[in-house]
Amino acid sequence: MNAVTLGWLAGSTVVFMVANATLKTYAAQGGGAVLAGALALFCLGNFLMVKVMRESGLGLAIALSAVFQLVAITLMAMVVFGERPTPLQFAGILLSVVAVTMIVWPQGGQT
Repeated sequence: MNAVTLGWLAGSTVVFMVANATLKTYAAQGGGAVLAGALALFCLGNFLMVKVMRESGLGLAIALSAVFQLVAITLMAMVVFGERPTPLQFAGILLSVVAVTMIVWPQGGQT
């Protein structure tokens, strides 16, 4: 995966983080405009992911995106919303990072 593709992945992760924060606001306070904004952001995030899928394939793109979002949104939930995952949940997050690391690990000449 090249730097440009990682940039698209990082951009989509940021958009998905904002979308999820907006959705959390909707869940707490309601409002049709807030929900519409969150849905528009999710559409934008998926549009950005198309670039990543073209470069790395569907499986790898979705695996990377899911774990990037998992880690980023968990950090945001802790810092912004004061949520605290349990030790078991932290272990699951760590295992997901290990899993994706294994997926993207260089295969010694194989692609």
